[in-house]
Amino acid sequence: MIRSIYTRVVLTFLASVIGGTIIALFVATWVFEDKLKENMRIPLLHFGQDIVKIYETFPLREANSFVSGMKQLDSYYIRIFDEAGKFQSYGLNGHKPVPVTMEEIKKVLAGEVYQPHNRNTSALLLGLQLRTEDGTKAMFVETLNPPSVTARRNLILNFLLYSLIAGSLLILVAAMFLVRPIKKLTKATRRIAAGDFNVELNIKQTGELGTLARSFEEMMHDLQQLEQMRKEFVSNVSHEVQSPLTSISGYAIALKRVDLAEQERNRYLDIIIAEAERMSKMSDSLLKLSLLESQSQQLRLTTFNLDEQIRRVIVAIQPQWSARNISFDLDLKPIILLADYDLLSQVWTNLLGNSIKFSKDNSVINVSLKQDINNVTVRVTDTGIGISLEDQQRIFERFFKADRSHSRKYGGSGMGLAIVKQIVTLHKGDIRVESEPGQGTTIVVTLPIIAPTE
Repeated sequence: MIRSIYTRVVLTFLASVIGGTIIALFVATWVFEDKLKENMRIPLLHFGQDIVKIYETFPLREANSFVSGMKQLDSYYIRIFDEAGKFQSYGLNGHKPVPVTMEEIKKVLAGEVYQPHNRNTSALLLGLQLRTEDGTKAMFVETLNPPSVTARRNLILNFLLYSLIAGSLLILVAAMFLVRPIKKLTKATRRIAAGDFNVELNIKQTGELGTLARSFEEMMHDLQQLEQMRKEFVSNVSHEVQSPLTSISGYAIALKRVDLAEQERNRYLDIIIAEAERMSKMSDSLLKLSLLESQSQQLRLTTFNLDEQIRRVIVAIQPQWSARNISFDLDLKPIILLADYDLLSQVWTNLLGNSIKFSKDNSVINVSLKQDINNVTVRVTDTGIGISLEDQQRIFERFFKADRSHSRKYGGSGMGLAIVKQIVTLHKGDIRVESEPGQGTTIVVTLPIIAPTE
């Protein structure tokens, strides 16, 4: 089995050229053979008529002598038959003549000009009546491998042979350039399979191979991003899990001290419980996000008042904002929406929770609701720490925290906005952020009034 594509290309070309050459040779010979023979019959007829005139003009002996010395006998073979079928020949010795039957001899003796059409032989045969002093004879003249036909056939064969050799050499070189991009792709595939995504193909072709190379580079870029996301995910999960585990382990060891005061013991237990709850919430968020991203999550669509839902969420999280004397400025017009009630409640809970978390004490959070023909837009604006332009591109990634220096102060696992983004996407909606560091943040959620069923 031939595995090299280079060898396959070369052998396929050679087989095609050789096969095509043979077929073309047979077709050309079959098509032009009759025309060539027809062209050869005219000089053959003229030569035969000249011989007849010679015998009619000169005495038999002189005519025989003259004919036997003709240079044209290198190309023609002459046989002169009598009525009994005996003949006298002129021309090259050892030549295998075209067979002549008695019936053909009789036809010529009767005065018929005999020119058979026989494809089985390349020689042409001409029969003419010949009158001599010894009576009427039948003269048959045939060609001896017509030089012009042989020369043309040799020329064609040589031309085809040289074409085959030259074409083979060119395809050997061209195939190397044709196969080179495929070899590059093969090497790149092996490096990617080994985990190396920093591969440069450098293929500048514009044909099918060029398109394949560019698609391969795009796939490689996507894989590189996925690999980077995987590494960050593993790192973030490890970090988020390790931190509470370290706290739990440290305080559990401290609880083993027998001289520990009751107040300290209760404080350590509260910390352990809080860290365990944080891990539990993070686990729940991961499971929820995984479920949302798996596309197995089916929307349970119901019709409800969106403005009422947002008010209910604000009331539900009252302990978060009332303790810091944060108030809300609401601009909520009555809007009926068809969507998944529970999932959207999660969206407003996460967004409002973030706004409260990053707002200053005694500040105001604005929540507005607008509707057009097809969509409804919810804007949540706070006056918190804001988000840099660079971080705005990543805030919807899982475990990403916009202000890492404040992560311990504000807490959270960095999963909330990733879940919000996924829920909005499931509703075929859009979410974006408008923010300036130190000036606050506005999250804009746009949802279709009638959520898609698929």
